[in-house]
Amino acid sequence: MNLLKPRAGRPDGGSPGSSRADSAKGNDAFVRMQAVSLDYSNERETVKALGDATLSIRRGEFVAVVGPSGCGKSTLMKLVTGLLPATTGEVHVRGEKVTKPIKGVGMAFQNATLMPWRTTRDNILLPFEVVHPHKRRFRRNRAEYAEKADKLLASVGLAGFGDKFPWQLSGGMQQRSNLCRAIIHEPELLMLDEPFGALDAFTREELWGIMQKLWMERRFTAILVTHDLREAVYLADTVYVMCRRPGRIVVTKRIEIPRPRTLETTFEPHFVDIVHELRAQISQEHAP
Repeated sequence: MNLLKPRAGRPDGGSPGSSRADSAKGNDAFVRMQAVSLDYSNERETVKALGDATLSIRRGEFVAVVGPSGCGKSTLMKLVTGLLPATTGEVHVRGEKVTKPIKGVGMAFQNATLMPWRTTRDNILLPFEVVHPHKRRFRRNRAEYAEKADKLLASVGLAGFGDKFPWQLSGGMQQRSNLCRAIIHEPELLMLDEPFGALDAFTREELWGIMQKLWMERRFTAILVTHDLREAVYLADTVYVMCRRPGRIVVTKRIEIPRPRTLETTFEPHFVDIVHELRAQISQEHAP
């Protein structure tokens, strides 16, 4: 079988890189990637998925990563969470070098992946069954946790739906439940991999508002991977643009738009100008 596997990183972590790496050395960085690359290899070939990626994310910051398919956006997320080892460079979270899967992470993906045999409430409670220290006390204090799940459901407009099964919910309702499951255990870091990509435009825009509301209430650090530039500008404090393989960050754009943002905000000239600017920079980067 001709499977590509990630090459292990050098013991020294590789060269720290150029001044771009220096800009990511701030002591206030909650997530820091420094000149990180990742190679997949097998007996026939080596593919560089990510090359010299450097970024710095403050605690409580919401960032978005955009770029074409195959540029390494999802790979970047796996490196941050320790699911893949870097070939060169270093990844730090909470000031510690990432060498294995890290704790305190919530994840939401394009597909809600709710278990069809469990109620919505029981799906949301799943992290408490597997995450310490909740795992030890969940059975004895189930009512307490169930109340927390119901309050969270109510906050995203799903009051009274805790006893429904996923197949009884619309796609948008399933994704709201998915977000609740990702944050109910109060993770410090939330990873969002195209969570709204499979939804229709109206539902997707509605969930932007819900995602913003959850972040403003809880202030977790969030990394959103998306192809939608409007979504990125609506939700993020900073947008990182990646180029085609080998993926690297070519544009860093701070979004200086006050919160809370609304759908009306997306039609304002300043917002539209930022979207056009990002699109132009992406087009320029990928011009033949």
